[in-house]
Amino acid sequence: MELRGVEELMDLLHACRGTPAHDGGTSGPVDLHEHALQTAALLRRSRPADKELQVAGLVHVIGRLLVPGAPTRHARFAADAVRHLLGERVARLVHDSPHASDLDPHTEADTLALRQADEAGRVPGFDAGVLEDWRTLLELVAEQHSRLGAVD
Repeated sequence: MELRGVEELMDLLHACRGTPAHDGGTSGPVDLHEHALQTAALLRRSRPADKELQVAGLVHVIGRLLVPGAPTRHARFAADAVRHLLGERVARLVHDSPHASDLDPHTEADTLALRQADEAGRVPGFDAGVLEDWRTLLELVAEQHSRLGAVD
């Protein structure tokens, strides 16, 4: 599945509400929707200038909705879904984040930062804002990617 626009991505992120953040159907402390918001918010705090990294933190969860019950493929499907809309770097970060512990931390610091935020972004009661707060940033990253694609 390839996302056609920010609105479709926003709809998918809204659909994460109520979906357990842990595989196996066990209810964790937060759902996928809240987990996505927390991960992105943690990256915004630690890396405020890196908009693509923050967006990767927000969208990394969508693979769970695209391929339910296939935990080993979630990251690949999420990356494939956002590549056309948000660019290669965001897709690579989303794809590599589950494997960050296997990567060289010096060459893959961004992937490691995403993985750490992913692990930390599961706290009940942590106010990470609302999804609508991220619309403008998603549109900005999508627009930048679109302009870069037009230049190539």
